[in-house]
Amino acid sequence: MKKKRNGSSVIIIILVNLLLPDESLGDSRLQLVQIECKSQPEHEIRNTNIFIRNFVITMEKLRVKMHTSGYGTAVTSSGPDANYGLAECYGDLSVQDCGLCYAVARTILPLCYPVNGGRVFLDGCFIRAENYRFFQEYTGPNDRAVCGNRTQKNFGFLVSARQAVKQVASAAPNNKGFARIQVPASGMTNESAYVIAHCWRTLSDDSCRACLENASVSIRGCLPWSEGRALNSGCFMRYSDTNFLNPVQVNRSPNPRQGNGSSRGKITTIIVASVSSIAVSVIGAFVGVYIWKRKRIQKKRKGDAEKLVKLLYNSFKYSTLEKATGFFDEGNKLGQGGFGTVYKGVLVGGREIAVKRLFFNNKHRAADFYNEVNIISSVEHKNLVKLLGCSFSGPESLLVYEFLPNKSLDFFIFDPNKGKELNWEKRFEIVIGTAEGLVYLHENTNTRIVHRDIKASNILLDSRFRAKIADFGLARSFQEDKSHISTAIAGTLGYMAPEYLVHGQLTKKADVYSFGVLLVEIVTGRQNNRSKASEYSDSLLTIAWKHFQQRKVDELFDPNLMMHNYHNIDVKNEILRVVHVGLLCAQEIPSLRPSMSKALEMLVKKEEHLPPPSNPPYIYETVELIDTLECGNPASTATISQSIFYAR
Repeated sequence: MKKKRNGSSVIIIILVNLLLPDESLGDSRLQLVQIECKSQPEHEIRNTNIFIRNFVITMEKLRVKMHTSGYGTAVTSSGPDANYGLAECYGDLSVQDCGLCYAVARTILPLCYPVNGGRVFLDGCFIRAENYRFFQEYTGPNDRAVCGNRTQKNFGFLVSARQAVKQVASAAPNNKGFARIQVPASGMTNESAYVIAHCWRTLSDDSCRACLENASVSIRGCLPWSEGRALNSGCFMRYSDTNFLNPVQVNRSPNPRQGNGSSRGKITTIIVASVSSIAVSVIGAFVGVYIWKRKRIQKKRKGDAEKLVKLLYNSFKYSTLEKATGFFDEGNKLGQGGFGTVYKGVLVGGREIAVKRLFFNNKHRAADFYNEVNIISSVEHKNLVKLLGCSFSGPESLLVYEFLPNKSLDFFIFDPNKGKELNWEKRFEIVIGTAEGLVYLHENTNTRIVHRDIKASNILLDSRFRAKIADFGLARSFQEDKSHISTAIAGTLGYMAPEYLVHGQLTKKADVYSFGVLLVEIVTGRQNNRSKASEYSDSLLTIAWKHFQQRKVDELFDPNLMMHNYHNIDVKNEILRVVHVGLLCAQEIPSLRPSMSKALEMLVKKEEHLPPPSNPPYIYETVELIDTLECGNPASTATISQSIFYAR
């Protein structure tokens, strides 16, 4: 057996609804038994972007294999952020149920982020990902039995369950690693012990036997309780007093196993039961209850889906978007963030689209997905990216937007070569378009909206370089009778207003601050975010404010603007005015900042007198900051709070 790297690792174990009935799961055995994640910081991801790319590729490889053979291994890249994956359905799951089980497990595994390893046990399948080759491991320090305590059984069931566990542990290694059995409880009518055992196909016969022997010992410790599961590195075992076994599928060809030199025969199914009219009645009753539950679940799901779809222009099949993007081909990637990637797609008929793929479906990502759908589908403006629809039925959440060929503003203004394509006329039009979009969000809708993440990468450009505000995952509705919203801090450093960063109190003035930063960036071609501004002794805002005080702002102009002969006094004054408005929007005190409608008025009415700006907040640059804060990260919030100082 291959040993784990770095010695024994601590595992974070999450038990979710283990033995409680779950209406949404039916009999396809999708119930989550356990998720295990490595602990931090020893196993923390080294490079987030590389890890995410490798993880997604590995999961795609596994998905294809699971839909064809119910089993798969995959390896992507090498080094500390390599990804090794294994997924397998237990032997009595149908192809359809197997694909569904994998889709569920696939969306649970990313909950282990930001560590680089974890495994998920469902009642119908198993998935594991690591940064080393673990495929032959059959035992480990975290193998365990998980017991249910709903009912304490009598001696007759205990005897039958012990017998059943022993029989499947003995039979499975010689029968493709899978066996199931039903043993009537001794001296009892219409009660049985149901047991299943399954080894991963990467194991040899001997490793499978050793794994199941260990599992059978640990699972017997759950008796006399009515449920027990053994969760081992190389196998899964379960017993119950309830029949969870799927019907024998006589028309299904057993999948070939890949054990090392294995000579395993057909899958063994051991059923010791008497068929009687009483049994038929009991089965009929179970079927009736199941059908009733399914109808109830489907009705609820349909209602939830209809509520969502009513907000959308269209709803897309996951398979349609897969094909449109070339199965999320790397060549179609338009951009990538911390938890999502955007791909170009072409629908049947030739329409170009942008598909936003939220592959980390943890609770925050799911909340952001539905939040983005709800907010952006309720607004429509020429300077807001148009949502065409979404897909929420597949293994990943997908949003479909109009395709904008010129990508995002940061692609141009922070690149010395690409920046040449944006003369001042185009930049000023982008400034006005962004301002108009924010005015609409803040003032012209029934529900006011604070975007919370205005920055250059979220300003997309159409074929004529017109601005469209994008990415509403962090946006929040704002009622007019509220002075502020208290919320977990989320956004991008360098663009976040100090009062929001320190106190978590959100108002529309937070977007005004971000817009002010953006104006200074558009004029200078420099980024205010510290990680991109390491060559400066101060933040970009501080530098701009000092130059403004000294009447030397023109020294900060992007050299690309000078190439277009902008020594014309009118053009120069317009650029200076944009910086002036930017500094007014980015003032330290929120009440001094103009509203977005006032800021727009200042930009377009060039004869209007502008008041002098007060100082922007001072950021202590020697403190290490991270680029992006995610919702509900107290540690990150504390770090930032210690890094903000107010100049006096």
